[in-house]
Amino acid sequence: MGVGKKNAAIRRSLQRSHLPSSSKSLFGLRTVFLLVLSFVLAPPIFRWTNDNPIGFYHHVGRYVNWDARREEVKSAFITSWDAYLDNAWGYDRYHPVSEKGSQMSPNGLGWIIVDSLDTMMLMNLTDRLVEPRKWLQRKLNYNQDQDVNTFEMTIRMLGGLLSAHYLATKLPDAASRRDSVYLAKAVELADRLLPAYESRSGIPYASVHLSRAKGLLSHADGGSSSTAEAGTLQLEMKYLSHLTGNDTYWRKAERAMKVLSDNHAQDGLVPIFVNPESGRFTSREIRLGSRGDSYYEYLVKQFLQTAGHEPVYREMWEEALEGIQKHLITTTKNSGLKFVAELPQGIGGPLSPKMDHLVCFLPGLIALGATQGHSLSKARTFPDWDDKKEDQIQLARDLMKTCWGMYAVTETGLAPEIAWFHATEEDLAPTPGDRPLAPTRNSLSAWKEDYIVKPLDAHNLQRPETVESLFVMWRITEDPLYREWGWKIFSAFEKHTKLSRKRGYTSVNNVNAIPPPSRDNMESFWLAETLKYLYLLFSPNDFMPLTEVVFNTEAHIFPVLSKVKWQTGWSRG
Repeated sequence: MGVGKKNAAIRRSLQRSHLPSSSKSLFGLRTVFLLVLSFVLAPPIFRWTNDNPIGFYHHVGRYVNWDARREEVKSAFITSWDAYLDNAWGYDRYHPVSEKGSQMSPNGLGWIIVDSLDTMMLMNLTDRLVEPRKWLQRKLNYNQDQDVNTFEMTIRMLGGLLSAHYLATKLPDAASRRDSVYLAKAVELADRLLPAYESRSGIPYASVHLSRAKGLLSHADGGSSSTAEAGTLQLEMKYLSHLTGNDTYWRKAERAMKVLSDNHAQDGLVPIFVNPESGRFTSREIRLGSRGDSYYEYLVKQFLQTAGHEPVYREMWEEALEGIQKHLITTTKNSGLKFVAELPQGIGGPLSPKMDHLVCFLPGLIALGATQGHSLSKARTFPDWDDKKEDQIQLARDLMKTCWGMYAVTETGLAPEIAWFHATEEDLAPTPGDRPLAPTRNSLSAWKEDYIVKPLDAHNLQRPETVESLFVMWRITEDPLYREWGWKIFSAFEKHTKLSRKRGYTSVNNVNAIPPPSRDNMESFWLAETLKYLYLLFSPNDFMPLTEVVFNTEAHIFPVLSKVKWQTGWSRG
């Protein structure tokens, strides 16, 4: 650098270091102002951050290693399965605290084993499939002196066997020479369940005796069958007919749908009990929790299973959804959260501010029904997309938020079995859909004022319904918020329900106690549903796409049947 240039640089430097006093004062005032502003704003920003129940991390969802999170879910399954294998192999129930098993029948029914097969296949745990296949061939025997619940045996055991059969043909690494056992055992079980359909009306009996091949009335509820159970057998029986060419299973199961429809329930909302002999409803109570839930689920899924070839089920679903919006959706007092109330006295009576965790299947189902499994961005390009479907997606988002709230407001971050809500008398008046509903406030403190967790309802059974809907909502909306909520739920399970690698995971008695007391039971749906849906939530979207498969109510996977051998054998009267 020349001398002249060097002197010029020195002069500029000196000029900067000798600013006028007015400039120095201005600089000092600006610094003081910023410090004061940060001091004033920091507390409210901190409070807003702590009071935000939605979260922030979903905004950077594209940078998250979702494959790593999926592997953590897989690790949780391995820990749970290996603990069962070591401590309770062959038993129907596993008690992880006491490290032992118990049976539901004299010789066991493979409750946990069969329910877990397809999850292992999805996770590519082929080495762990060897022993279950051997057990099915050598140990599983349905000729037992035992009465079993028709619905539970169908969705868990029949569904699990059929799903294993399907995935063994779809996933090459899951296949083996012994795979014929899945369909063989499914046919044997279904044949033993057929006597449940021999009521005068065709509504299945609540139970069936395995060795005596006899349908049995419910031991409670005046002998009535629950409406959900009667209307949640069809996916399994129809798929079995498709595989075997025997339409008996299809016709028996669809008969129940005709009988339920012939009751002409007002606005598509069905009471929760039905007499299997007369086929008539025996109560007025309407709810989308226990006894009612999966009836509505299978309306959408029967339509999807046969690739739209049975439009009667879409018609029934659309009628029911309008009824739900008119009669059951209302808001909480402080935050305006939308929730699904109950009608203990039926339509026209006051609403009860009670919502089972079971109801949290509904947000995902609404979205699934609106787009038929397609992403929202694609569905919006279809010629039949309209404002009505747009409103349905918004309702699904609103209810998804309420289900997330069941986790967000508790001490453990785990949901209770049942939530109750603070609501005004007006909120609980009949037909809430006929009046404007309050807007929602995303305030955790307001949410906590609205959720009520009663001591008898505070347990967590490792249920899947919320993560099921999060999975579906992610696939359809592609909003990373739902993945992030799922991760927080999984993290809470890891923190509060994991005992040890040797013992696995347990359900808990009180979601507002830290540490929560253990119930000493690991539900089979923890393996069959909860961990499966979490694994799929963190998987690529082209893995088990919702346009190609349908999940039964136990998360067992069946293919969409693009070519169906039979038409619907009934029509609405």
